[in-house]
Amino acid sequence: MSDPRQLFDLSGKVACVTGASSGLGRRAAVALAAAGAQVVGVARREDALHSLCAEIGDQAAAVATDITDRAAMSDLTAQLSSPFGAPDIVVHAAGLNTREAADDVTDQGWDQTLAINLSAPFFLSQALVPAMKEKGWGRIVNFASLQTTRAFPGGIAYGATKGGVGQLTRAMAEAWSPHGITANAIGPGFFPTELTAAVFEDPERVARNAAQTCIGRNGTMEDMDGPLLFLCSDASAYVTGQVLMVDGGFTAK
Repeated sequence: MSDPRQLFDLSGKVACVTGASSGLGRRAAVALAAAGAQVVGVARREDALHSLCAEIGDQAAAVATDITDRAAMSDLTAQLSSPFGAPDIVVHAAGLNTREAADDVTDQGWDQTLAINLSAPFFLSQALVPAMKEKGWGRIVNFASLQTTRAFPGGIAYGATKGGVGQLTRAMAEAWSPHGITANAIGPGFFPTELTAAVFEDPERVARNAAQTCIGRNGTMEDMDGPLLFLCSDASAYVTGQVLMVDGGFTAK
């Protein structure tokens, strides 16, 4: 039997985190590095990525790019593998919510939302899987949402992608778990990030969301660390194709 204390140790692993410039993506990068992983943060904002690398230190590197550019995917894969070797772990935390009402959804808003939230996690994973197969070990963590199963006002494009992420996760597991690669998703409740800034600017809505949880409060960044490390480590070796809701019981009520 392996030492239970080592189950969450990521020493010797390389993790790629998209959306690492802010919010839950940045938190994920910091948490993975704290657990021993070497981390490559990916986002469009180069200055924010420099700040992340300064915070983490020598265990971190960054690639400033647009993850929706499929034509550049092979180049991106090479860039991600350059600092520490091919990633063993990929966390897809980049996301977009245009908050357009159903009657006001634009072609551009719809296409951008699908490209970032649904297409990028698949095509980047597809590009990184061959190296994971060679090692016989890999971890893919997608970001689902309350809207994976529920409808929210102004969320038709976002909700469609997050519903898709749930099925994408199951399909990834079916395709790649025989090769030692698990695929799971985290479904955050309401956390204070750039993506939810509009929500947290409304005190009444903040209180209403907190009351909807079983625990009685909204999420804090620290609440994400344990579930993320679980899904990225040997602790979850027999867990795949699952959506783990980290929402304080919001979806249980």
